[in-house]
Amino acid sequence: MKQLDTTLYFITDSTGLNDDELFRITEQALAGGATIMQLREKNRTTREYIRLAKHVHEISLRYKVPLIIDDRLDVAMAVNAEGVHLGQSDMPVKTARKIVSDKMIIGATTKTVEQALEAEESGADYLGVGAIYPTTTKVKTVLTSVDTLKDICKAVSIPVNAI
Repeated sequence: MKQLDTTLYFITDSTGLNDDELFRITEQALAGGATIMQLREKNRTTREYIRLAKHVHEISLRYKVPLIIDDRLDVAMAVNAEGVHLGQSDMPVKTARKIVSDKMIIGATTKTVEQALEAEESGADYLGVGAIYPTTTKVKTVLTSVDTLKDICKAVSIPVNAI
């Protein structure tokens, strides 16, 4: 596993965008200094997700920025992405780690210290914690307090990113 830099973690949201707009915004974010990017497509078929991920990966490779696929290890593997980000209702981190060994970055969404410790023990390379503030992209989310974020940061040794 190479050194993971999550200093500026860019997460896409293609809602309301055509593909060309998404590709342009992705290119701008990477040119602007994003150190890691996550392709987050909640409403695409597997075939559409793979098609989009292939093109986005071509862009991320030009900037030497790791591409993380949200939720879908199969899509990440299909496009040779550098990683996958798994939520609490997705494939367990431990299962994903068994499948990909140390060949892929695995991130995990957590909202509690217990979930964070379990994700780290299961092989997660980093955590996404939140949402910390209200968001329009995740309508059903339950906010995580800043105090819980601090507790998670103290409890684990892997990078923690506030969402």
